[in-house]
Amino acid sequence: MKKALGKVGTGVIIVICLLLVFMAISYINHTIRLNKESVLLSPVGKMVKVNNHQMHVYTEGSGAKTLVFMSGGGTSSPVLDFKGLYSKLSDRYRIAVVEKAGYGYSETADVSREIDTILEETRTALSLAGEKPPYVLFPHSMSGIEAIYWAQKYPQEVAAIIGLDPAVPTVYEKYPLPSAFTMGLTTFAARIGVTRFFADIVNSSAAITENHLTEQEKKIYRAIFYKKTQTSNMNEEVRMIRNNAAKVSEGGIPNIPTYFFISNGKELPLDDWKDLLIQYADAVENGKYMILDSGHYIHDYEPEIIAEESVKYIEGF
Repeated sequence: MKKALGKVGTGVIIVICLLLVFMAISYINHTIRLNKESVLLSPVGKMVKVNNHQMHVYTEGSGAKTLVFMSGGGTSSPVLDFKGLYSKLSDRYRIAVVEKAGYGYSETADVSREIDTILEETRTALSLAGEKPPYVLFPHSMSGIEAIYWAQKYPQEVAAIIGLDPAVPTVYEKYPLPSAFTMGLTTFAARIGVTRFFADIVNSSAAITENHLTEQEKKIYRAIFYKKTQTSNMNEEVRMIRNNAAKVSEGGIPNIPTYFFISNGKELPLDDWKDLLIQYADAVENGKYMILDSGHYIHDYEPEIIAEESVKYIEGF
């Protein structure tokens, strides 16, 4: 019995040692690769100081109306993720992509992710980058909550909301969020570079699979992904989202022109995702929606349809 227990104990020690060696190798490899990839990470837009940290705002195009693209939670590179869509609109309109703290080229910062702080940082970043409201907001996923709050608090600044499978407050009454343990474990894995051993994670991103990026942009996308996966700001957004959604829910439905592009919902862990978005759009005066048989990153899968419909909608109000 003692010999058997001794063998088990030895086996456990060996496994732990091998795991520690793997983690050390992974971290060293990750650090070396991050250093090499840093040459790819020169901001393509303007860096502005907001709330004592640097935020990145990318702009292109010109026109009488400014379209502001707002990324979903955990989207490492908003500028590249939205490219497939905004590149089809920048010949008519001014385009702005705001990268929040912990996203893209923006700094990861020790700042609250309460909805008021997020919104004020977005507004200030746009202002410092030289952009002026009113804006047509294009929120994806979790940013739908921020866009609705923006329209509630500053209706004169929001000309319309064109939602890209956007979350609405009722979603977060049911949406299953990851546990603190799961987030901690996956964050640790990302920080030591374990994600580099599973290249399919980044290579299966819609922005890459749908071929909206050049080969160089794909390299940049991967470099940002490995640097900005599950940052502390992203994790804090998840922890705060139920409180933020509840606050927005209390503000009611703003009377703002609204058009939702809704996915088939198959990639999301909520059976009635589609129904909740449809209910919200129906409750908006003159609200409109279109259901597309595509995944959650709807702007990557169906940019042509969304661009065409968006132009018609924008020119109609």
